[in-house]
Amino acid sequence: MIKYLHTMVRVSNLDESLDFYCNKLGLVEVKRTEHEQGRFTLIFLAAPGDLNKIEISHGPMLELTYNWDTQTYLEGRYFGHLAYCVDNIYETCQRLKDTGVVINRPPRDGYMAFIRSPDNISIEFLQKGERLPKQEPWASAPNIGHW
Repeated sequence: MIKYLHTMVRVSNLDESLDFYCNKLGLVEVKRTEHEQGRFTLIFLAAPGDLNKIEISHGPMLELTYNWDTQTYLEGRYFGHLAYCVDNIYETCQRLKDTGVVINRPPRDGYMAFIRSPDNISIEFLQKGERLPKQEPWASAPNIGHW
């Protein structure tokens, strides 16, 4: 038997990352550990809809790893992306855009969109249930950068 527990991503600025993942995306911090000897902090986040699963199965979660010493992490496109299901893809993208988040791949199809974290981790949003009817300004919005 195998079950998904979490995905770990390294972050270079803990405050900026927590602002992005918690304040902008709406994830909730469920656990934090400081490792003095190893000089790193681990913070586990969960989507509000998954909080009841955390106590039972210890997942699914996103683990942010912050190394205290200055390090440069190059963008790793081999990583792929994180994916979250959302109730309304247009409202989610508009809310994020209003906070200054770039929508790299707009939800032109009413179903899928991509953004990137401050550390260039690609994040996919998928519309819960059926795709929504095409809607402007999203239907004609261009891609920005890459995801």
